[in-house]
Amino acid sequence: MQKNKAALKSIGGYLELELPHGNEYYPNLIHLNTGRNALEYILRQKGYTKIYIPYFTCESLLEPITKMGIKHQFYSIDKHLDPEINFEIEPDACFLYTNYFGLKQEKIIELSYKVTNLIVDNSQAFFSEPIPGVDTFYSCRKFFGVSDGAYLQIKRKLPKKLPVDSSSHRFSHLIKSIDFGIEAAYTDYKENNMDLENNEIRAMSMLTQKILTSIDYDECAKIRERNFHFLHKHLQEYNLLKFDVPENCAPMVYPFLNDDSHLKVHLIQKKIFVATYWPNVFKWTKKGMFENHLARCLVPLPIDQRYNLQDMFYMLNILRLFL
Repeated sequence: MQKNKAALKSIGGYLELELPHGNEYYPNLIHLNTGRNALEYILRQKGYTKIYIPYFTCESLLEPITKMGIKHQFYSIDKHLDPEINFEIEPDACFLYTNYFGLKQEKIIELSYKVTNLIVDNSQAFFSEPIPGVDTFYSCRKFFGVSDGAYLQIKRKLPKKLPVDSSSHRFSHLIKSIDFGIEAAYTDYKENNMDLENNEIRAMSMLTQKILTSIDYDECAKIRERNFHFLHKHLQEYNLLKFDVPENCAPMVYPFLNDDSHLKVHLIQKKIFVATYWPNVFKWTKKGMFENHLARCLVPLPIDQRYNLQDMFYMLNILRLFL
């Protein structure tokens, strides 16, 4: 008698976490566990022997570069966050550029015509569509309530099938924050960040993918765009960082640059938690460099889908106390 394969599926038992079923934003891209591993995937597949990276970037990008023993060279960005390419890029080298805060899509389009081996880091630009033929990666947890996950656009896949990651052990900060608040879960969040270090390249976990199919991406983008424009309208004249706001742009944060290096501390004391992008930049740069100034004084104001215009108005009033 032939066995019924359907009988192998579990039926009954306790009820699982219920999430609405929808579609991912990038269903056709390669699903990976982390953004840094997406970069490693590109480097392994393309066989580059050298990479140019900006001084103003996250230290985690050095992890795959160091692991693979690839040479790296830093380059500077100007006051508009555009790359200063005053050197020749070797044929076996690649050039990584960050879509800062999701505001640099036009510059990336321009670079795609000028730089042969361009890699785009869209970790801060989830809603910026990848340019055909340009290796591009995304980090999901910078925009949504997941513990990991990345998307990668690349023409040819690695020949080896990837093992699938698991995420449930990195999930505690997401659950605790609902019951006890962001502050109570911060230790778990930091532990999760450490757990993401030095992992092998894996396929995205089923848990992360399930959550990513439950998100209303149109609504998230609309809220981010609305909040960004509200802050820009009221802060543009005080913001030392000058930028054009692209159409249909749903940035990660509102980047507010001020000469007061203590502004972030003042806001954190008022329970407006703003990050430093990035502490490692202090090790890589000198005080007179623009990147060093960005790391000290740039305040990334939260604008994400958790917040309405009332929240933006409250944050704006707090910020004005120190301007």
